[in-house]
Amino acid sequence: MVREILKMGDPCLLRSAKAVVGFPSEAINVLIADMLDTMRAAGGVGLAAPQIGIDLQIIIFGFERSARYPDAPPVPCTILINPEIVPVGRDMEEDWEGCLSVPGLRGVVPRYKRIRYRGVTPAGERLEREVDGFHARVVQHECDHLRGVLYPMRVTDFSRFGFTETLFPEIVEN
Repeated sequence: MVREILKMGDPCLLRSAKAVVGFPSEAINVLIADMLDTMRAAGGVGLAAPQIGIDLQIIIFGFERSARYPDAPPVPCTILINPEIVPVGRDMEEDWEGCLSVPGLRGVVPRYKRIRYRGVTPAGERLEREVDGFHARVVQHECDHLRGVLYPMRVTDFSRFGFTETLFPEIVEN
């Protein structure tokens, strides 16, 4: 089921999400299915449970090709519960980001270039990966939602923040 995506300004997006306990469960599986439906319907590359008003530490991400990020390499479809991120090194890189909760806008955001992330799958299995580039950016962006942080809060140069249709007229956003 496609759920409504909350927009920047909704106080639910500023809260810290709670750790998930008592899974695997049918309720968590239904929530995850709804999150996948919602992300795909919106053309997103990731979604965090708080974006649909659920204060739980669940993120989903992944795509083969994205109209929103046409130059981005594929990222494997991943469902992660209670995720943790550890930077690998101190190198940062800046790149453009958008968000389904901040529709129509893009901004340049600094992120760690390489990270290790870990968490639990819906089946209760541990998952750990070391990634870089756009994959690392997406995971950091989604995990920010679990702490009540939206990407505009990380923009450091507002001369590189604006409407997608003006900055990137070739990009298609829902």
